[in-house]
Amino acid sequence: MGVFKKEKMYPTISNLQAVIQNFIQYLNSDGWKTQYKVEGNKAIVQAQKGGILRDIIAADRALTFTFEQLPNGVKVTAGIGKWIQNLAVTAVEALLLSELFLVVDVPEMLWTEHIESNLMKKLDEIVQTTA
Repeated sequence: MGVFKKEKMYPTISNLQAVIQNFIQYLNSDGWKTQYKVEGNKAIVQAQKGGILRDIIAADRALTFTFEQLPNGVKVTAGIGKWIQNLAVTAVEALLLSELFLVVDVPEMLWTEHIESNLMKKLDEIVQTTA
């Protein structure tokens, strides 16, 4: 799997749309800029923290969460990826087939690891209360 991606299987998700909506509401309330696209059994959620330094250094980077409904549950993959302009009009299938995750420098990798872990814990809570 590597340092840049985390994968988790959620066998109990029955309403993917509700989980994504609750996750996006949490991200927005925590100051994240978000965009998402749900199409069929796949979804992408991108979250980006603002700030002048972040805008200058890494304007095209975002935490990217992909959700895929499988027969045995929902697989969620999280990592750092390119902020995709007009995600709402881009086909999810094309995005999931392309490489979304980027190599980042060590300080950003450590920050991302910490933030990803916290957001995955929050997603766990959302799944438990929504599923």
